[in-house]
Amino acid sequence: MLLLSHDDPLPLERPRRFAVAGPAGAGKSTLAERLCGLLGVPFTQFESFYHAPGWTVRETWREDVLAFAARPEWAIEWQGEEVRERLTARTQVLVWLDHPRAMTVGRTLVRTVKRRFGHGTPIPGGNVEGPLWTFFTSPHHILKEAWAGHPTIRARVRRVITENRHPDLVVVRLRGQRQVERWLAGPFADAV
Repeated sequence: MLLLSHDDPLPLERPRRFAVAGPAGAGKSTLAERLCGLLGVPFTQFESFYHAPGWTVRETWREDVLAFAARPEWAIEWQGEEVRERLTARTQVLVWLDHPRAMTVGRTLVRTVKRRFGHGTPIPGGNVEGPLWTFFTSPHHILKEAWAGHPTIRARVRRVITENRHPDLVVVRLRGQRQVERWLAGPFADAV
């Protein structure tokens, strides 16, 4: 297991499988899509495997994610508790978006407002964000989950690092958008 920063060179020659970890609002989907574009492979958003219409869960989502991970090249969000370990086993580089909590919650707020008013990235399955006032009535409102989930994701990534069950895995920790951009332009570009 190797933990790198935004300026450290990647020790792999032409890495081809990337997972992007981070809490809601960290930019997982955005970065995974950018990585796919730079790798020249199609992007598939993780939530498209999971969400069906009416916020239901697709019955085949686990099998679909694992079939995706069996491909030789990809970048995807590091999600799905039931498949995370197997996804990690196939990942060469885990990009950890360890941004400050205020930043990720702020981004989640902006994204939620944009989606609610018909702008921004649509939610897979044709789902729509609930009314903004549900922040006060729903314990599972996305903003509450973004706040509460921040330390959970950090703990999950740290567990992967400390348990070291994937000795060939490279973890790149990025804190803030400037580090993301520097990593993309530097170590990532140099490796691929």
